Amino acid sequence: MIKVLIVDDSEVHRNYLTYILSSDSEIQVIGQAANGKEALDFLKSHQLDVITMDIYMPEMDGFEVTRRIMENKPVPIVIISAVWDPREVEKTFKAMEVGAVSLLEKPAGIGSPNYEKNAAELIAMVKQAAVAKVARIRPRRVPESTPVVIPPTKKKRREIEVVVLGASTGGPAAIQQFLTGLPKDFPLPILIVQHISSGFTRGFVDWLNESSPLHVYVATQGERIQGGRVYVAPEEFQMGVNDSGIIKLREDPPQHFVRPAASYLFLSALKAFANGTAGILLTGMGIDGAVELKLIKDAGGITFAQDHDSSIIHGMPGEAIRLGGADYVMPPRDIASVLVDLVTKTFN
Repeated sequence: MIKVLIVDDSEVHRNYLTYILSSDSEIQVIGQAANGKEALDFLKSHQLDVITMDIYMPEMDGFEVTRRIMENKPVPIVIISAVWDPREVEKTFKAMEVGAVSLLEKPAGIGSPNYEKNAAELIAMVKQAAVAKVARIRPRRVPESTPVVIPPTKKKRREIEVVVLGASTGGPAAIQQFLTGLPKDFPLPILIVQHISSGFTRGFVDWLNESSPLHVYVATQGERIQGGRVYVAPEEFQMGVNDSGIIKLREDPPQHFVRPAASYLFLSALKAFANGTAGILLTGMGIDGAVELKLIKDAGGITFAQDHDSSIIHGMPGEAIRLGGADYVMPPRDIASVLVDLVTKTFN
């Protein structure tokens, strides 16, 4: 049974979330809190599997209480946020930065045509969060790990032309760590698929731009990719690229139940750039991108998978490693460091 605490300053909204989550036999809502202070008090005497967290609350808001929880008694936290409020979205991603594992738009009411979809997303998100691996954020540094290096097996000369990256649960913070590890003169275009709840892509890009040395954009149809720029797939479109470096956005069916999908992007880049592709698969549940990362490696490209210790959920990168699809297995900042080294060298 997944034990959940709901934190929200609105009693109506707390009861609504309780109603949705309690409809699933695997979830038990064991408490409610009207603000961050009450949540911290509840944690002193209860063991929890997941917390759903509002952002704007009196006395102590969602960002601050998330920070305190992750510094002292880490619990997987799902942020429930209003996408229409830019201030709230900004704090939502700051909460992700200090340890929240995922985010979701506040669900529509029972009478809404989106009710069933929103309810299913909330239940699925809580179940994903329940298996996430979280750790104290103090001291504030990237977890140390010794990179496991799997030497490239190809003997042919390779020059990397494009970097493609996929991530899901826990991905925003991992992507931020990766991008901040790159220099501002990094010469290659980077295309990113991040599984994210509807309405949050623009806020995600704005948040990345606050710390990234490279310019980050929401990708647009027909745009020509340029070195030193980062392109994030928009919501509800599959993102690909052709051999002229033109971004193609399509309403093709979901792959692995997601759209955009890393699998779609990786295969598109492989067709366009062949062994000039560098593929990166970061934390996330499921198998999206794993087979295609192996295809990139088999074609002579360079591939990276996030290591287990630094992943919130090791599903996607773990599957790629199991398939033998990763040349390098390491934390996001180390991936950035090795990638910078590789783009300046010739492989024999």
